[in-house]
Amino acid sequence: MAQEIHDTVAELLARAGQRYTPVRRATVDALSGAARPVTIVDILDTADAKLAQSSVYRTLTVLEEAGVVHRLPGPVGFARYELAESLTEHHHHLVCVSCGTVEDLPASSRLEKTVAMAAAEVTADTGFKLHGHRLDLVGLCARCK
Repeated sequence: MAQEIHDTVAELLARAGQRYTPVRRATVDALSGAARPVTIVDILDTADAKLAQSSVYRTLTVLEEAGVVHRLPGPVGFARYELAESLTEHHHHLVCVSCGTVEDLPASSRLEKTVAMAAAEVTADTGFKLHGHRLDLVGLCARCK
């Protein structure tokens, strides 16, 4: 599975006119091994290679622009990153407004049906052309409540 991700990332980067460098590969490895969206500090802590923080910032920008990475805004200056759903599975997020933790929430069929019905209603009313959806449930995690 990991090689499939790397092959797809290399293709996405090539389409964007970018190379798949060792730093980019190490960053993708760190993201693919994460159980949830992570901060840059998390990436630096878990990456097998010794990465410079400035390189990871630049790498994440390139990966985001190429459609490899999805950036989730967080509390002041603490964005979190994950591989784009085209490389993983469709899911949603639980976002804690107190500590900033972001947990993945699997997309259950019941939730997806409800969102699809609501989206169909909205698109019919507005003429909006839907390409997909993202859902973040915002509140307090078990630790903070």
